[in-house]
Amino acid sequence: MSYLFKLAKCTRLLNKRNAHRLHAHGLTLNNLQKENVGELLLQKDEFQIRHIGPRQYEQLEMLETIGFKSLEELTNAAIPAKILYKEELKIEQSVTEYELLKKITQISEKNDVWRSYIGMGYNNCCVPHTIMRNIFENPGWTTQYTPYQSEISQGRLEGLLNYQTMICDLTGMEVANASLLDEGTAAAEALGLAHRSNKRKKLFVSDKVHPQTISVIATRATSLGLDLDIGDIFRVDTSSKDVAGILFQYPDTTGSIYAFEDVVKKAHADDTLVCVAADLLALAILKPPSEFGVDICVGTSQRFGVPLGYGGPHAGFFACRQRLVRLMPGRMIGVTKDSNGQDAYRLALQTREQHIRRDKATSNICTAQALLANMSAMYAVYHGPEGIRNIANRVHFFSLILAKGLEKAGNKVVNEYFFDTIKLLPTVPSKIIKENAIAFKINFRYYEDGVGISLDETTTKQDINDIFKIFCVDTTVEEMCREDICLERNLNKSHFARSTPYLQHPVFNSYHSETRIVRYMKSLENKDVSLVHSMIPLGSCTMKLNSTTEMMPCSLRGFTDIHPFVPIEQTKGYQQLFAELEQDLCAITGYDNISFQPNSGAQGEYAGLRAIQRYHESNENKNRQVCLIPISAHGTNPASAQMAGMQVKPILIQKDGSVDIVHLTEMIDKYRETLSCLMITYPSTNGVFEETVADICDMVHEAGGQVYLDGANMNAQVGLCRPGDYGSDVSHLNLHKTFCIPHGGGGPGSGPIGVKRHLAPFLPSHPVINCSGNGHNNVKQSGAVSAAPFGSSAILPISWAYIKMMGPNGLRKATQIAILNANYMSKRLEKYYKTLYKGKTGLVAHEFILDVRDLKKTANIEAVDIAKRLMDYGFHAPTMSWPVAGTLMIEPTESEDKRELDRFCDALIYIRREIDNIEDGKLDIVNNPLKMAPHTQEQVISSKWDRPYSRELAAFPAPFVKGSNKIWPSVGRIDDIYGDKNLFCTCPPILPQ
Repeated sequence: MSYLFKLAKCTRLLNKRNAHRLHAHGLTLNNLQKENVGELLLQKDEFQIRHIGPRQYEQLEMLETIGFKSLEELTNAAIPAKILYKEELKIEQSVTEYELLKKITQISEKNDVWRSYIGMGYNNCCVPHTIMRNIFENPGWTTQYTPYQSEISQGRLEGLLNYQTMICDLTGMEVANASLLDEGTAAAEALGLAHRSNKRKKLFVSDKVHPQTISVIATRATSLGLDLDIGDIFRVDTSSKDVAGILFQYPDTTGSIYAFEDVVKKAHADDTLVCVAADLLALAILKPPSEFGVDICVGTSQRFGVPLGYGGPHAGFFACRQRLVRLMPGRMIGVTKDSNGQDAYRLALQTREQHIRRDKATSNICTAQALLANMSAMYAVYHGPEGIRNIANRVHFFSLILAKGLEKAGNKVVNEYFFDTIKLLPTVPSKIIKENAIAFKINFRYYEDGVGISLDETTTKQDINDIFKIFCVDTTVEEMCREDICLERNLNKSHFARSTPYLQHPVFNSYHSETRIVRYMKSLENKDVSLVHSMIPLGSCTMKLNSTTEMMPCSLRGFTDIHPFVPIEQTKGYQQLFAELEQDLCAITGYDNISFQPNSGAQGEYAGLRAIQRYHESNENKNRQVCLIPISAHGTNPASAQMAGMQVKPILIQKDGSVDIVHLTEMIDKYRETLSCLMITYPSTNGVFEETVADICDMVHEAGGQVYLDGANMNAQVGLCRPGDYGSDVSHLNLHKTFCIPHGGGGPGSGPIGVKRHLAPFLPSHPVINCSGNGHNNVKQSGAVSAAPFGSSAILPISWAYIKMMGPNGLRKATQIAILNANYMSKRLEKYYKTLYKGKTGLVAHEFILDVRDLKKTANIEAVDIAKRLMDYGFHAPTMSWPVAGTLMIEPTESEDKRELDRFCDALIYIRREIDNIEDGKLDIVNNPLKMAPHTQEQVISSKWDRPYSRELAAFPAPFVKGSNKIWPSVGRIDDIYGDKNLFCTCPPILPQ
């Protein structure tokens, strides 16, 4: 033990008056002073000390509480000996925060930031600095969780409602969701909706759709057994009435704009749904898709104030007709009423959530891109309708000038009408163009027969002049502006011109100065509880510290300003980061290869299951379609399996929460010839380290199946056990959980998959960029699952930094503390609440479930009442009614110190005493602080108070809630039933005063 640790422990223990513990550990101040003070010069400012919450003396106290002398003793008791990893992880030793920033900056500078005019759904933009600083770089926005507890999520809910309104206004559609993962997956979801709507098995996609989108759709269609045709959209034949849906791009991937009215009419005549992938900025001056009759509109909002980030994360949008709303995938924000009758926001139609519908879910999506959607919404709020129109017109006029100048020199622009993108047939040989472009450090899109150029908000006059020089055109923007060049193809003067208004709501017309936008953003932030306020003890969600140092690289220009389709040699920094992160994650998990393409946990599940299916097919075992899943599994598991084309068969669990081995054996025997895989979570979803996990894996392998291990609970395994060692073949890794990427209020997520060597050839590929790196990828075998080759690349530095700063010992200790914290809390609460499941040693894993179902009988109190009452104590609720209805699942993580753990336990104990008072008749069984929670400031200070308990009990129920520590919910309890019956999903109109 180092001098610093001993000194800290000694001082703390003295402060706590625990002299007997000092003596037991052989520590006295005199002895410490005799040690080599020179050791101080050898100490590093270790990040793990800051990441791990409990101080050394607190760890000793908690260990003593649960009956252990050391973390190692606890580890040996908690982890089954058969799977315990006894070696040190083979990753680099830890570096300090300052060393880390120096190293990651050097890596970012290895990326060549050229000017990219590649387009294909990715365009550079000017991210307003005030939005970058106050949202993207602000932990008050990045560390929120999904807004399941609406009363303390009104800020981001309002932001997401603004996003939905923005999408509806620009597309002209009636409803929109709160974002999807990217444009490619949104397009695949659109055609999936078409299939669900009319049960037809054929899809048609225009050959002028972005190639990455086509690849994602093809992958999805193959999994679902759908027939996909790709061709000329103007020749599509739907007359056989077996085509579920068609999709085209507007403007198309080459930049051309066409009239689609006839295509839509013919499709509708045959009851075929029509989907369009549209450019959001183009729609500021271009006729919206709703006006020519489309049913579903998708795309990306990236160019609305979100950096390129080498492909992500970006918010994909999805909008549709009102009649399709209950089939729409993903999350949607709706307006409802609170207990005071005031307007409030919440997640609408939550019955579509996968944990309820499982393999009957509309999609496997469990993540949005909330943080990025909020950035795009705020971009629209900041600029307003005139600002957005001005940006669109500026981009369009530059494109007109460019096209006219190039044509004047003899080049042919093939597009009759375009917004910002042209396809050019140049007179200059392609070799010369490429050499000139390299000299100017400019990237174009190169076709076999021409060059594509896509301009954006950042384009300047000098950029256009440089492009002229590359194509050997002897003119300038200034000269072209003297000519009448803006009438011929000007969309504003064409039959494609937009005539309908948009962004008319006051929210888009009130915050155009920086003073006002900063105050607006802050007012929204202040309505939400995040990790800057208190611990968020959500079981299975791992709301741990997202350190400032980890987050800082995400703003480095070398990471933010890279187009995902630039030549691979321009991304040496990213490739180094991917290689190092893959090596570290493989060392941590025991897998052989990693794919970073899946950009959410559910997307990782799907990609992993696809790899298993392709593996079986390669072995001529196409009949292996059965996926066994315990009933305690995450709801996305069966939803993903269904989406991968599998037949889901549930496995029962025992009373202790573990897999029922007898039933599993029966099911394996029953489906031995058709078994594809078993999909399990470890530790179990019920928060227990099952002793038989290795045996279960052996049973599945013996029957010819594969094992998919859900990586959601990896925070209980890092450094202690490795899935690849005890029998798992593939896992997704929730980097937004275990590896510190923040949840962002409901996204971004990142769900890369780790696989054993035999599954490596079946990892996702990409039609534009070779994303295999190690040569295992075969484009002919596996398609893309996400639009960008490496998924949400721009947030991967967070996980890379976390691993580098923690080192092998720090990672192991973090896991041990996560287990310690959970067991300590379970022990502290055992006199008041029952922990539903424990392992054979009486321990839980890194999370535990409190059973509160009996309180319904004794006090008319349910889990939701405790969840709402916790808001009055300043806390977000644990995971509610999952995986067991009527329970609360708590995961403290390693980042919360003992004081915060005790504060949360105290809150639950105070609440239990309130329940006691209900049971004893001291509080009314209907009108009591739990049933009426949460209590707003407006309610408490109102002159009217007619409740049979005091205002103080309502708002200040514990000593630690006093004063500046008080967090006020901004609305009363949400009325979900009213919201579902009166579905309203755009900004409510401002009523006259």
